[in-house]
Amino acid sequence: MNGVINANRTLGRRDPMIYGHFIEHFHRQIYGGVYDPGNPLSDAEGFRQDVLEAMRRIHVPVLRWPGGCFVSSYHWKKAVGRRRTPFFDKAWRVEDPNDFGTDEYVALCRKIGCEPYICTNAGTGTAEEMSDWVEYCNLDHEGEFTKWRIANGHEKPFGVKYWSIGNENYGSWEIGAKSAQEWGRLVLESAKMMKHVDPTIELTAAALTDLDWNVNLLKNCGERLDWISIHKYWDLVAETNDCVNYEQSMACTADLDGDLNKVRGLLTAMGLEKKIRVAYDEWNLRGWYHPNVHTVKQGVRPEDYLTPRDDNDINSLYTMADAVFSACFLNTCNRNCDLVGMANFAPIVNTRGCIFTHWDGIVLRSTYHVFDLYVNELGDEILDFWAKDPAQIEVKDKQGRTVSVDELDVLATRRTADNMLAVAAVNKNASESRVLGLAFDGAAPREYRICTVNGPEPESYNDIGREEIALRASAWAPVPADGAYALEPHSVNVIQFR
Repeated sequence: MNGVINANRTLGRRDPMIYGHFIEHFHRQIYGGVYDPGNPLSDAEGFRQDVLEAMRRIHVPVLRWPGGCFVSSYHWKKAVGRRRTPFFDKAWRVEDPNDFGTDEYVALCRKIGCEPYICTNAGTGTAEEMSDWVEYCNLDHEGEFTKWRIANGHEKPFGVKYWSIGNENYGSWEIGAKSAQEWGRLVLESAKMMKHVDPTIELTAAALTDLDWNVNLLKNCGERLDWISIHKYWDLVAETNDCVNYEQSMACTADLDGDLNKVRGLLTAMGLEKKIRVAYDEWNLRGWYHPNVHTVKQGVRPEDYLTPRDDNDINSLYTMADAVFSACFLNTCNRNCDLVGMANFAPIVNTRGCIFTHWDGIVLRSTYHVFDLYVNELGDEILDFWAKDPAQIEVKDKQGRTVSVDELDVLATRRTADNMLAVAAVNKNASESRVLGLAFDGAAPREYRICTVNGPEPESYNDIGREEIALRASAWAPVPADGAYALEPHSVNVIQFR
C-alpha cells in the first residue's frame, strides 16, 4: 500500500475515552480480579496493586460499572454503608458477597485516576432509584442520600459525570426487558429526574442500530441525552465457546463502521448529529462464555452453568487475532472521532479481559499491549490519510463464506504537544510481511521508529510463565529515501516521525 498523509488537514481530535474499559460483577472480574482482600498482592483496602499498576500504565480514562446484565436486578442502596448482606444475583445466578459497591468502585477509579461511569438499573429499578443514586454521588449536602454518603465517610461529592440508563434492555435475555415504546418513556422519566438532581451529568441510554428502537428513544429523549450506547461482540460464543480463529477474526473487520453509518444517518435525519455521540460502552471481539443462563435449558447444577465460565480465562484463547482485530476497531473509532466519543473494552480484568489475574500475579494478554501502544504512542489529532488502490485479501468467516478485507489498516495522527506524527499500521496478513509506502504533504520528518505488538505466530498467546506477545520499539533511524516501511505479518504497529 502507498499512501499520503496530509499534515495540513485535521479530521478531528479523538477523545481519550475511546480507550475506556468496563467491569462487571461476573465470575472473577471483581472478586478475585481487581478486588481480592486477603491476597498478599492487595493493598489495605483489598485492591490488587499489580492490577492497579497495569491499569495506570494504559491510563484507563473511564471505567463503566456495575454491569452489564448484572445491573438489571442490582439495587445500589443495599451495597453502601456498613450493614450489608450477600444477595443472589439473578442475572448470573450466583451469590454476590456485596462487599464491592458504589464507595469501593469510586475508590477504585480514584486509585487509577479515571472517570467513573455508572450504569443504572432500568430493569427492575425505577427512575427515582436512579436519581437517588445521582444524589448520593454528586450533591454537596442536600438530601437524604447525600447525608447517607457523608455518614459513610465521604464528605465530598464523588462527582460522577457519566451515567447510563440501563444496559441491554432491548434484549429478551435482559431482566426487565422493554419494548421500544416502553423504553422511550422510561428513559424520558429517568433522564428528567436524574438531571433535576444534577444538571451537569452526561446521560446515555441503551440503543440499537434498529430503526424502530432508536426512533422511539430519540423522539422521546433526544433532547435530554448526550450519548447513545451501542454494544458489539463480533464472535458470539455464549453457548458453544468455539472462538473464531485468526482468519475468521480478520473477516470480522470487513465492515467495522457499518453500524456507525446507520446511526450517523439517523442522528442527522433527526437533527441530533451535533448533540448526541456514540459510546461503544461494551465491545470485544469475543463474547463471554456463559452457557445455560439465558436459555430454557438452565438446569440447577452449578457445574452446568458456573464451572464452564472458567473457560473464559483460558489464556490460549487470546491470541494475535484479538490484538489485530482490536487495533482495527480502535482505528475505526478514531476515524469516526466526530461521532464516537467513548468505547469501553469489555471487560478489563479476567473473562475476556486484557488483564488476567492469578494468586501470584497477572498475565498481560495480547489486547493489553495494543492499549499500551495506542494510548502511549499515538497522537490526539486525526489526520487525513489517502491510499491508492489498497490491497485486499480473501478470508473465510465463521460460516465458511469468503470475505474480502483490506490487508492493511492505517490511521494517521499527530501529537499536538510536540507536533510528532504517529501512524497506526495494522498488517492483517497472517504469514507475509507487507510494505507501507508513505509520503507527506505539509511535513518533512527526518527520523522514524516503529513500535510493534506481535508474537511469533498468529496463534501466539501469553500465559503464566509464557510471554510470546510483547510491545517492542526500534531505535530512531533516518527516514528511508523511498518512504517504505516493512510491517511484520499479523502485527500492530505505530510508526513515529520527528
